[in-house]
This record gives sequence, structure tokens and C-alpha cells, in this order.
Amino acid sequence: MSRIAVMGAGAWGTAIALSLERRGGHAVMLWAHSPEVAREIRASGENKAFLPGFPLSRQIAVTSDAEEALREAEIVVSVMPSHHVRASYESFVPYLKHGQLLVSATKGIEDETYLRVSQVISEVLGRHQLNLRWGVLSGPSFAQEVAAGSPTALTIAANDAELAAQIQREFSSGTLRLYTNDDVTGVELGGALKNVIAIAAGIVGGLGLGHNSTAALITRGVAEVTRLAVACGGRRETLAGLSGIGDLVLTCTGALSRNRWVGIELGKDRPLVEILSDLHGKVAEGVRTTSAALGLARQHGVEMPIADQVQSILEDRKNPQQAMQELMSRPGRDE
Repeated sequence: MSRIAVMGAGAWGTAIALSLERRGGHAVMLWAHSPEVAREIRASGENKAFLPGFPLSRQIAVTSDAEEALREAEIVVSVMPSHHVRASYESFVPYLKHGQLLVSATKGIEDETYLRVSQVISEVLGRHQLNLRWGVLSGPSFAQEVAAGSPTALTIAANDAELAAQIQREFSSGTLRLYTNDDVTGVELGGALKNVIAIAAGIVGGLGLGHNSTAALITRGVAEVTRLAVACGGRRETLAGLSGIGDLVLTCTGALSRNRWVGIELGKDRPLVEILSDLHGKVAEGVRTTSAALGLARQHGVEMPIADQVQSILEDRKNPQQAMQELMSRPGRDE
């Protein structure tokens, strides 16, 4: 039996804990940053704040004490929002120890540094001379569907083939299938950048521009994401897989996508601050990732016209219809 700590009790962290417990053979502990959220989950047997409607087995221990969650854990799955990763790991360091395996399931790019989430974690651990083995979990996955036991396929990416194979064995079940990959950069950037394209796809929907426009936006979005990932060292074929096209198509078209919903509301010309308040504390990662993605693109000399327009809408309140018209009027080029 493996002892697994899921660090982050949002919708995705809760869904992962449910999937691992349902698989059997694990002792699962779910850590919530907020003591109030932890108490509510223990009292009601359900994460009413972030994943209502999915009872948690009493076999899943719930805590807000990081030391309690980490001290006996053999596998640590981090699922906090990307902008909390650095501070979270600084607080985790005293309780982490050699021999533990880390799995990052957060999709995003850090503001200002433009580091991928695994790079942020590595930087923090390196500064404290902790050399732990780690991998990245990504792919097309809505938390509600994983929690419900709908068949889902994900990718576990690691430079350590033995670690990837172990996580594949430990996490795979009758409803969750994991594929291994050694292209950490491609897998991680595919998972982060698709959220930016999903906001753009939502804007197209909010403007009522139709299926032709959505298909064109998604297809050019794939090209945009792939250009940057390859420039950063990822492989083109990775972006054609689960953590690339698979995740992008799901997030751009699925009704459960928070990033797409934000785009839809922006397309209706609602103010961003009002839209985000309606999420009630839930995170649409693409809102923050857009600026960081463009910073990373500038570092590598990569053009990202869709992300540029999304940024103008998010930060400058540019008219969404004008943004789409400018994309359509760009100079012609070969595909």
C-alpha cells in the first residue's frame, strides 16, 4: 500500500484523491490550505466549496496540516493553483524528505519568471538541497468527470523512466489510464498554454461567430502552442498527443471548462473582475497564464497572435469583436 498526499483540495485535487481511493491499494490524504475547507469536508463528507455532489469516502483522510500530510507520504501530488506553488513548496520543505516521489498536476506558468511549474518546484527544492524525483501529470481531464469515474486518459511525463512507470502503475485503474512520456517540457507547456487558447475559443462563442470560427481558432491555436513548446525544447509530436491537442480540444469545447466560460463572458463584453467574482474562488488558470506565456514567447522570439489579442482583451478591455477582426486581417501566409 502506497501512502499518497494530495496537496491541494480544489476540484482537481479532490478528483485525484477520489480516483486514487476508488482504485484501492493506497492510503490517501487530502491537504487543504484552508482549515475551514478541511473542516467542512470532514464534517459533510463532501467538498462543497470546490467539487460539490461527490461524496468522499471516509478512507480519505483530510487535513490542513502540511506536516501531517507529508511526513509519512511516499508519493506527493501537488495540485494547488500555479501562483501558489512557490510559496506552498517553501512551506512544505521542512516536511519533505529524500525518497519521496513528487507529481505535479498543476497547469500554468509562473508570473514574471516565466518558469514552468516543475521548474518552480525544482528551484525551491534545489535551494534547500533537496534532490527529489518528480514527474508531471497532464492531459484532457475535467475534475467532475474524473470524480464520477468517467474513463479518462492522462500523461505522466518524467526524465526518470522508472518513476514514470511507477506512477503509471500506482495511478492507473479501470477508469483512469496513464501513458508515459519523457518530454516534460512539451507535456507541461501543452497543459498550460491550452488554457489561453480556450479563453479565445470562449470569446468566439460569446460573440456568436459560429463553428467555422471556432474550428479555425482551435487549429491555429494548436500551431501557436506547438511553436512555443518546440522553441522551449519540447517535441512537436508531444503536442499532437493527450497533453497537447487532446487537452486543448477538451478545454476549448467542453461545457465544464472554466477558461472557456471566462472567454464566453468576455465575448459578451462583461468586465473581467465581475466574471472572476462569479467563479467564487475557483481558478481559471488561463487568465494569469496569458501574460506569462507572452513573456516566455518574447524570450524565445516566438509569435503568438491569438495570445496577444487575449491579453489585450483581458488587460486593456479591448473590444472582443475588434480583436477577432484583427486576427482575420493579418497578412496572408503559408500554413
